[in-house]
Amino acid sequence: MSAKHEMNMCEGPLLRKIIIYSLPLMATYILQLLFNATDVAVLGMLVGDDAVAAVGATGSLITLITSVFIGVSVGANVLVARFAGSQNIERARKTVGCAVFISVLLGCILAGVGFFGARTFLEWMKCDPEVIGMSATYLKIYFLGMPIVMLYNFAASILRAVGDTKRPLIFLVIGGLTNVVLNVFFILAFGMDVEGVAIATVISQLISAALCLAVMFKGDGYSRLELKYLRIHKYEFVDMIKIGVPSGIQSSMFSIANVFIQSTVNSLGKTVMSGNTVASQFDGFIYNAMYAVSVAAISFTSQNYGARKISRIKKVMWESMAVSATVGIIVGGLVLLFDRQLCSIISDDPTVIDIACRRLMIMASTYFLCGIMDVISSIMRGLGRSFSAMVICMFGSCVLRIVWLNTFYHLNPCIEMIYVIYPISWLITIGIYMAVVLPILKKLEKQYANVN
Repeated sequence: MSAKHEMNMCEGPLLRKIIIYSLPLMATYILQLLFNATDVAVLGMLVGDDAVAAVGATGSLITLITSVFIGVSVGANVLVARFAGSQNIERARKTVGCAVFISVLLGCILAGVGFFGARTFLEWMKCDPEVIGMSATYLKIYFLGMPIVMLYNFAASILRAVGDTKRPLIFLVIGGLTNVVLNVFFILAFGMDVEGVAIATVISQLISAALCLAVMFKGDGYSRLELKYLRIHKYEFVDMIKIGVPSGIQSSMFSIANVFIQSTVNSLGKTVMSGNTVASQFDGFIYNAMYAVSVAAISFTSQNYGARKISRIKKVMWESMAVSATVGIIVGGLVLLFDRQLCSIISDDPTVIDIACRRLMIMASTYFLCGIMDVISSIMRGLGRSFSAMVICMFGSCVLRIVWLNTFYHLNPCIEMIYVIYPISWLITIGIYMAVVLPILKKLEKQYANVN
């Protein structure tokens, strides 16, 4: 590697490098959730539970609409890492320029879709009529800032492709702290509610995105951004789309299933909606801590695939799975241990807290399975097998969940029956992924057996 902030993932001890790469990323995702939880907590303390429910009702919808577009950033990550592994700096920088250019373009498309379709989408999701007005307001403002959100996601993904996870963490902290201050300021000084939180979120993303771009312009490695490359490059764009779009659709599969689950939750009333929102803030900590390891698996796999070191990719998979599962068990155990105390930070309603704890009992104890599943999926994406990973996900984590909600849930319509499908689908999907990825690695290992 040619820059001090970049990491050579093709040589040296893997476990140590995976951990070094993942820890700042874990902190990034956990802090991001903390800042999001702060948004909800500020609304709960200064506005009320209706505002909490209004914002909570938008989460699955935002993820669904943005997943395919943000998924393209995974394509950029894979390509930049692959070209770093093969030491092709020209194509790496073309990919960087192309990715930044299309991030803004895609963000503008999302802004239009989200702004004009906000209320209609919420009606489709059976959002409670008492909070749908606030939910629509939040969505419209959030989506107007989507070009900035997309720019930040792509820029951070590019930096992580070459092992730079520390500076995006610093930039997130700066943006996140600004977000917290602005939340309180807009609510107390201007009497805003959800619109103040949405505006603060967009401003914080703008700060983080600007800082990422600044270091990319000044860099001298594979992640350097140069104005001459800031356009669409045919071959890099096509490869990015081939890898990124299936990855985005895969994320959408989760989101589609989660929208069905959110709709089922919404149909049970705003108290259950609030409890679900509160719990999701904390089981999200478990997921995002593990997700950092799966992001590491993408970059490590891509760099070693570029260097044709397939046996090393197998080590990446097993060691990443072990790290992810360990993180999931530890963080999940801590959430279960302090579940009631954590939920009481956001809401003081005993019924809301009880509902939140019922969700956490299932999710926090089994989330390590999701971490294992995500690592295997990331290995496939890093190998360029995004379409296969998408198809497996479509069945294991989308179709199964929707079928469950329309069959078994109705036999005993309680909130436990909503959430138990998560661990069931994770286990089934892990089995399918392993049956596919192991033969792929074996074949590639024979193909590149002469590469040390």
